[in-house]
Amino acid sequence: MARSSKRKPMGEINVVPYIDVMLVLLIIFMITAPLIQQGVEIDLPQANANPVADNNIQPLVVTVDKQGRYFLDVGENTEQAISTDTLQLKVAAVLRNQPTTAVMIRGDKGVAYGEVVRAMTTLQAAGVPSVGLLTDPDN
Repeated sequence: MARSSKRKPMGEINVVPYIDVMLVLLIIFMITAPLIQQGVEIDLPQANANPVADNNIQPLVVTVDKQGRYFLDVGENTEQAISTDTLQLKVAAVLRNQPTTAVMIRGDKGVAYGEVVRAMTTLQAAGVPSVGLLTDPDN
């Protein structure tokens, strides 16, 4: 008499190892996220100013470094210098999509005043109604 042995398929999955891996990844991302901040290194002037009102829309920040190069914090290459024409086109495109976006200028304290004014006139030509200037709080 031949006995046929049939195995029942296992209907449950052990998820404990997956939870362990997920918690380890969460800890790794929590530790490394603050270290990955990107940006252009500049020295902001210090001033005693009130913070700007927050309208829950990320402000558009134009950075002017010591050499008078312009950087925009939108797009893929935020650490690549752009021309005034490119700056005007990108800012105009952002304002078409979100007209209430605040626009700020971060100017290095060693940059010539004319470069910041040139950035302001470029932003005005792009349709920006008002521009804020970012500073470090006065200690």
